[in-house]
Amino acid sequence: MKRSDSRRKFLQTLTWSSLALSLPSLTFSQTQTKKKIKIGLISDLHQDIVPDGEERLEAFLKKMKRDKVDALVQLGDFAVPSAKNQGLIERFNKAHSEVFHVLGNHDVDYGYSFDQCVKAYGMPSRYYSRNLGGIKVIVLDGNEEGSPNPTQGYPAYIGAAQQEWLKKELEEAIVPVMILCHQPLAGIYPLDNALEMQDLLGKYSEKILLAINGHAHVDQHLEIQGVHYVHINSASYYWVGENLAHFSYPEEVHAQFPQLDKTCPYSESLFALLTIDLEKGLISLEGKKAEWLGPSPQELGISYLTEAQKRENLIPEIKDRVIH
Repeated sequence: MKRSDSRRKFLQTLTWSSLALSLPSLTFSQTQTKKKIKIGLISDLHQDIVPDGEERLEAFLKKMKRDKVDALVQLGDFAVPSAKNQGLIERFNKAHSEVFHVLGNHDVDYGYSFDQCVKAYGMPSRYYSRNLGGIKVIVLDGNEEGSPNPTQGYPAYIGAAQQEWLKKELEEAIVPVMILCHQPLAGIYPLDNALEMQDLLGKYSEKILLAINGHAHVDQHLEIQGVHYVHINSASYYWVGENLAHFSYPEEVHAQFPQLDKTCPYSESLFALLTIDLEKGLISLEGKKAEWLGPSPQELGISYLTEAQKRENLIPEIKDRVIH
């Protein structure tokens, strides 16, 4: 790829962790709107597990307000639609005129339903699309039943009807497309039918800027069939489970939040600023770095990731990346 001096200078100006991707060249001739779009991304807040979810969300909202973003996105596992969480949900919704919600598997814990989430969050439906500046944002629902080969404790599947809807949305797209899904479409802890979805998206790679997910609580980037897949790390923690349960907070805090001992919390909230520069043909993803609050998963002896994944992806940050 040709690298101009202006592009190199642009990359050098990033002050957070950065990810630079080349955008699909075939889409820009039809883009006549905003030349630079800034989007705040936060994922896996898990308000019902952590003691400081409101503070972590507030840190994100304050930063995105200072950066004057064009939209806010939460990528799922945000907060169950209970009465006590309504204030936090409204705080997010009222923070910007353009907000996008993605449904996560834990948003229906404690007996809640996805229909209740859709209503509480103010979503148009479980999956939907909306134009934002010069791009088309497609929000998928990776929580569907019907997988012929379930691999996770929760449904992690996109069925035939939603796939047909997605194909139609991609066929009709005349501007660059960004895809959002809670569950990864590629990489660590993917959908049951991730390969099927990769084949589908690969056919439209010239239209797709990138596909963004949460769910795995890791930092990862892959390119498959011309499509960039980016994992946004959790705002709050990495889950280690019952066998590695331990205390990272004072005992009285753990008494109030009984699932907290199964996590390795981050010392501060993680989130990202996504900038899509349509004029320069670049994406920058600027993230944050924190520390482990207490022992790390590696120190506890976590065993269900490869050594490379533990080293490269299981980290309390959204790390620096420059991809040409």
